[in-house]
Amino acid sequence: MFDAECDLAAVVYDRGDDPDAVLRNFAQSLQARGVRAVGLIQQVRHAVDADGIAAMLVHNGVERPLLLQLGRHASGCRLDVGQLLQAGAEVANALSDGADLLIINRFGRQESEGKGLTFLIEQALASDIPVVIAVPSFRFGEWIRFAHGMSVRLPCTHRALNAWWRTVSRRYPGFDDVRPTICEMLK
Repeated sequence: MFDAECDLAAVVYDRGDDPDAVLRNFAQSLQARGVRAVGLIQQVRHAVDADGIAAMLVHNGVERPLLLQLGRHASGCRLDVGQLLQAGAEVANALSDGADLLIINRFGRQESEGKGLTFLIEQALASDIPVVIAVPSFRFGEWIRFAHGMSVRLPCTHRALNAWWRTVSRRYPGFDDVRPTICEMLK
């Protein structure tokens, strides 16, 4: 599944980091330069009646809810695995239509157990499509085991993602001219 030629990056984050904003800004900057990024980015929604988590499909901006509606006093994991897998199927279709990069919102419990969105990572790497995924620092050991050590560890910053992408994109025809914008250089 993994080899030394794969382009797999883990954006490792700690409490206080905002991997969703970093991935969202990264995806938007790439898309503005004509790069076809596909995948999921987590969106947290705060509403009067309940908080919610959704996944934004990177390639079209559509949001898909990810939490089960269990009621106000429910506790425990409320991830709706069916919704996650449905969103994953939409991303798989987008990958099949052609992509330059796959973005996965989290390496969570489902993925650490070999479930969840791992099939997307395998599909992308089998098609030589680079992958970036947000990994909480407490799951990094599990991530390394999953990736068989074949992963680049990045800090949770837009600058780190841009530097990684410049290196990765040079390996593919048509991306030699991807350069940071003046705004990105001044950050």
